[in-house]
Amino acid sequence: MAKAQKSTIRLSGDDRLYYFINDAILLIALLVVAYPLIYVFAAAFSDKNAVVTGKVVLWPVDFSLEGFKTVFGYKAIMTGYMNTIIYAVVGTLVNVTMTLLAAYPLTRKDDMPGRNLIMYLFTFTMIFGGGLIPTYILMQNLDLIDKRAVLIIPNAMGVFHLIIARTFLTQSIPNELYEAATIDGCSHFKYMLKIILPLSKPLLAVLVLFYAVGHWNAFFDAFIYLKNPNLFPLQLILRDILIANSIDPTTLVDPETMEKKLGMAELLKYAVIVVASVPVWCLYPFIQQYFVKGVMIGAVKG
Repeated sequence: MAKAQKSTIRLSGDDRLYYFINDAILLIALLVVAYPLIYVFAAAFSDKNAVVTGKVVLWPVDFSLEGFKTVFGYKAIMTGYMNTIIYAVVGTLVNVTMTLLAAYPLTRKDDMPGRNLIMYLFTFTMIFGGGLIPTYILMQNLDLIDKRAVLIIPNAMGVFHLIIARTFLTQSIPNELYEAATIDGCSHFKYMLKIILPLSKPLLAVLVLFYAVGHWNAFFDAFIYLKNPNLFPLQLILRDILIANSIDPTTLVDPETMEKKLGMAELLKYAVIVVASVPVWCLYPFIQQYFVKGVMIGAVKG
């Protein structure tokens, strides 16, 4: 049998120039994004003197774990990790549940009267808010101050994510599936559980990623509403570590002592970034696959 000849596509000079410029632009964009991350990792694993003197460029100089030893030397660091994991897991579960429960009825044109008005009221909250002081008074009246629920209940649903979910369900889930399900006696809840959720894996992945990252990086609300150190999330603990190792030049006379403190302060900045970011970077590869998959997973395609 004659071997099948491979078809080759000849590019014109203009095409080659286009691809060359396109690849060059993408390479520059990659370097702009990747270099800060590489530098942070290199600085975090370098000696503090090398960081202060600017010797770190692409890889660690005088490899050292001093920054991480200092960070994890604080007993509160593990408490902060556990608290943040609790806030992220429970908060994300509540967020995704509330978002889907709000988005699904807003897609039912015939079964949800006044849905446009309700959507308008949701959108109104994106533009206008009550302000910090009224919000704090509200949290105080609800007896949520200095409790874990204060980081979960007030932010149980994001309107921006609601819009994403509503748009996805409207444009990507055929109404014929609902009609077929109702003929078989399927209720709204069962239809959402058995049909909507299996077809919404890309949406769920996006919501989980956005909400989880938001909870993981939560700082301001915890700073305002929490007083008990045992409830502090990781971001507050890391802030306290940075403040404890910061320097005041007016209180240091000895140049050698000041140089050591400055070096440790700079080293801790990068170590703290790595400690706070690595868990999110580890989570992303398990979710990103759904961003490129087909929306109609398992659905009837005609």
